[in-house]
Amino acid sequence: MRRYETFVIIDPDISQEQREPVVARVKELITQQGGFLAFEDVWGERKLAYEIKKKERGYYIRFDYCGQSELVNEIERFFRIDDRALKYMTVVLDKDVDLEKVKEEQAAAAKQRETEPVTALPETAETTETTETGPEAEETPSDPDAEPAAPVEAAAMPAEEEAAPVAETTEPAETTNPDEKKEETA
Repeated sequence: MRRYETFVIIDPDISQEQREPVVARVKELITQQGGFLAFEDVWGERKLAYEIKKKERGYYIRFDYCGQSELVNEIERFFRIDDRALKYMTVVLDKDVDLEKVKEEQAAAAKQRETEPVTALPETAETTETTETGPEAEETPSDPDAEPAAPVEAAAMPAEEEAAPVAETTEPAETTNPDEKKEETA
């Protein structure tokens, strides 16, 4: 048995009631073909990189499942026939998967979701959070009750001090404006 990951982009203009049968049909196909649905990850509506069927946005869903190649063929056949699916892609994650290990992984992920507090973040906060880099991003704890980690700061500080002398010893290359080069050659 292999482990697959299928992404599907569904037409964003249809309602949630029209989207649910697509998801239900994929789940039904997985169980009919003797597969196992490990995860269903709904990403929601996002901007497409390029227009697909004259749509600039799409509703993304990711399915992580185990099954045989016949299952993948049937799911992709369904997406080709159904007009609600704008685009789909299937990737093999593991060629020889242990089904028990996948079930344990799924149970651990479900347990972790139960222990984490559920908070709805606005979309702008998510994009800001992912673009942060450097020591500032490392200092913000994921748990608001947790104490700040002092060793992380201590580890970041010597690296900055060591990098500073290197920057001082190297001289920047001579920069010229393209217009200045034309004047020099003329």
